[in-house]
Amino acid sequence: MLVIPIPHAPFPMPCLEKFFWGVTPLRRNRNPLSLSHRPTQWLAQTAISAIAHPPIFIMPSGQTHDRITIWALPFIAGATFWQTHSSSITLLIAGGFMFGGLMFGPDLDIYSIQYQRWGYFRFIWLPYQKSLRHRSFLSHGPLIGTTVRVLYLCVLISVATIIVLLIAEKLLNMTLSWQEVAKHLLDIINLHRTEFLALFVGLELGAMSHSISDWSNSAYKRFKRKGITSLLPKKKPKKRKYISKSTTTRRSRSKARKRR
Repeated sequence: MLVIPIPHAPFPMPCLEKFFWGVTPLRRNRNPLSLSHRPTQWLAQTAISAIAHPPIFIMPSGQTHDRITIWALPFIAGATFWQTHSSSITLLIAGGFMFGGLMFGPDLDIYSIQYQRWGYFRFIWLPYQKSLRHRSFLSHGPLIGTTVRVLYLCVLISVATIIVLLIAEKLLNMTLSWQEVAKHLLDIINLHRTEFLALFVGLELGAMSHSISDWSNSAYKRFKRKGITSLLPKKKPKKRKYISKSTTTRRSRSKARKRR
């Protein structure tokens, strides 16, 4: 009989969990039968938790967003394969959707569970958090939020790669043609532009599942408090014209003269 152990805490090894999360678990699974499932324990536990506790319409927390992502993954993968009939494109969109919903979502602008999942590399998002306020259009907006995060991460990776190449060029006495490196990179992007586009679509879908759940929950709470009028666009109040004291005194004097 095959017994599949269900882990009680993600990543029982403290070193692995500390690397990916930067924290040590409060409870560790001591079952030796589950040692072969360490690399996939976190994903397995998240999927089991999502199936056992489907998303409910409360204030979206990190766990609620994870459940929404897990529950929406089969629909995203099925719809993609139905439209494209390509397993590679389906895999890229589904993988991008998972990554965008669990680690690359809009809540990277605060100290969230998505931010903590970057482990020791989460410090790279500190300038991003300092530059944007929470739930701003540049972080939670459709298309623009994912575009800003992708560009930000690409710039960081490019800077780190250039620094490593410069150090290797000095230490190993090797000469690099930066024009050829840039040309080779552009050729790769042009050759695999369909794959990059599919990955971006998956990231955007994962981010939008997060943003839509936030917006719908906020709208539902406003509807419960104030009714249907809270969902209608608000009229901007008219600005009052500023009248200085000198003009008011002049008007009062002119009215007093007329009365005389």
